[in-house]
Amino acid sequence: MNGRKRSRILVMAVAGSMLWALPAGLAVAQEASTTARATGAAAPATGTGALVTVGSPAGTHPQNAQNEPALAVDPASPNILAAGANDLVDMQPCSKQASTTAGACSFPLGTFNLGVGLTGVYFSFNSGHSWIQPTYQGLTAADCNPAAEPCTPHPGPIHTVPNFFENGLRSRSDPGVAFGPVPKNGTFSYANGSRLYFATLATNLTDTKIENGGINSNFAITVSHIDNLTPARVASQSNWSKPFFVPAHIASSAGLDKEQIWADNAASSHFFGNVYVCYSDFHSLSHSNNFALFPTVAVSTDGGHTWTSHHVAPPTTAPTQGFRQGCTVRTGSHGRVYAFFTHFSETSNTGAQTMVTSSTGGATWGRPVDFMQMNDGCFFVDPVAGRCNMEGPAGARTDLMAMPSIDIANGAPTGAGATNEIVDAWSDGRFGQNHEVTLLSFSTDRGQTWSTPATVSAPRDRALYSAPAIAPDGSRVYVSYNAFTTPFTTTTATPRLEHGVLRSAAIGAGGAPTGWTTEFTGASGDARGTSQGRILYNEFLGDYVYAIATRTYGAGVWTDVPNTADCPAMDAWRQASFTAGHRVFPAPWPLSDCPANFGNNDISSATTAP
Repeated sequence: MNGRKRSRILVMAVAGSMLWALPAGLAVAQEASTTARATGAAAPATGTGALVTVGSPAGTHPQNAQNEPALAVDPASPNILAAGANDLVDMQPCSKQASTTAGACSFPLGTFNLGVGLTGVYFSFNSGHSWIQPTYQGLTAADCNPAAEPCTPHPGPIHTVPNFFENGLRSRSDPGVAFGPVPKNGTFSYANGSRLYFATLATNLTDTKIENGGINSNFAITVSHIDNLTPARVASQSNWSKPFFVPAHIASSAGLDKEQIWADNAASSHFFGNVYVCYSDFHSLSHSNNFALFPTVAVSTDGGHTWTSHHVAPPTTAPTQGFRQGCTVRTGSHGRVYAFFTHFSETSNTGAQTMVTSSTGGATWGRPVDFMQMNDGCFFVDPVAGRCNMEGPAGARTDLMAMPSIDIANGAPTGAGATNEIVDAWSDGRFGQNHEVTLLSFSTDRGQTWSTPATVSAPRDRALYSAPAIAPDGSRVYVSYNAFTTPFTTTTATPRLEHGVLRSAAIGAGGAPTGWTTEFTGASGDARGTSQGRILYNEFLGDYVYAIATRTYGAGVWTDVPNTADCPAMDAWRQASFTAGHRVFPAPWPLSDCPANFGNNDISSATTAP
């Protein structure tokens, strides 16, 4: 959950002119098209919403808090969806001592209950109309007394991804999910079944150096898997693999973060079945002026058991060169791998999106190219949290709003009908504060040229995080995003309304989306009623949303707040802390000073499936 920090308020940067082919340099758009926004939702909404995090209580913060969802669809059985999210359901009820004396919900400060898993997994077998959240066995702190310390976690029922405690680990955050074919006797085939891969950051049970084989860092990335999903199979912990390290060797100075996972899921691919994980490696935790931050992609060719990593872009964090963090990885129908990273500037809001490709199944990589200009929308840095946000004092961070979220029409599961069109969506601040939008650009020539970015969010939505998905046959594109509908404010005294949205458009001539329709708009809620759980000062909505597309429907997930209650005592404390420039104490205790459903942010979904 380490994220990018900004130490000053930055002014808006205005982008340049037209989009050109990559060899000519960074593609720039002066004005994103407003046609999509003007023509808006002409057709009636057809989507259906659902609660994903069904195992979470409505009350008892932070057990009621979830964020940062991921979503995947089984291309061989497109009615089957899997989701992941940061989920605090197995945490202790918010500690009175930690809350009032430190503005947190548990000890040790700066983390969560030691050893307790934080990454939930969820399944739908009806195209996203309803969800299940299994109960497994592991380490839990859910029954600790919030008025007494210490809280000692113990084995018991859990509602997060299993088999970490048994392997001396805990699932930590940043989930990713992807489906691919099952390997048998060295051959990948959907005839063997489908495999769900589940990626997450992980620590050991004491948040110290893991020292497991070649893992010498406090943080690792792991990938687990489960095959041939049915309601009965996902209910049994024994069907899950152990978590495998990505990669198998990590230096003591490494700090891995913000991973995303993808499986080459089209049988037409030369590298069918390969699995890829992109991530950032903070290869020094010294916080010096130019520590090494390696954009990295790891590949597995044996079903997620072993991994080989490759640094794919320069590791600089020098102020004059910026840094790359936040990634997406996808594959085309013939196996070309595309990895995308966010290239932040250290001197302005204007940065870029970087693309790097491999035609060798991830064994070798080409030159990274900055292909798209973005504006990261950092108009305000909270002096207490030290993070950019778009709401005001103590708002939810927006670090990765401009991250490129990508999908490719690769024809999965067979490769039939693939157009290999690439769609890229992100949230952007180029139109200024209170006018943040979701932009979308597409490429029909393997990323050599890109369309001028078009605004695809609905009017009056201030897009926070955005994600696209394109049908495997390139027939339709979907965009999921969450957004604020209230403007920036200088106090915590007024509501900060947020909701989730799923939109779609047909793909017309030349690959252009046409006729954007709002498929679903979720109910609004007040984001002031959220917190990070381990930190009570700031609101928290995570760092991304997700979308999937099949040949017949699309779906999206986001962090949602309609069931969250604002807490006047928390608002007043956050305002007093902001005014003082530091947290002031005593802080409120959510379990006595706030409504019961304070902190109850959920993961919600929408689907267009009938």
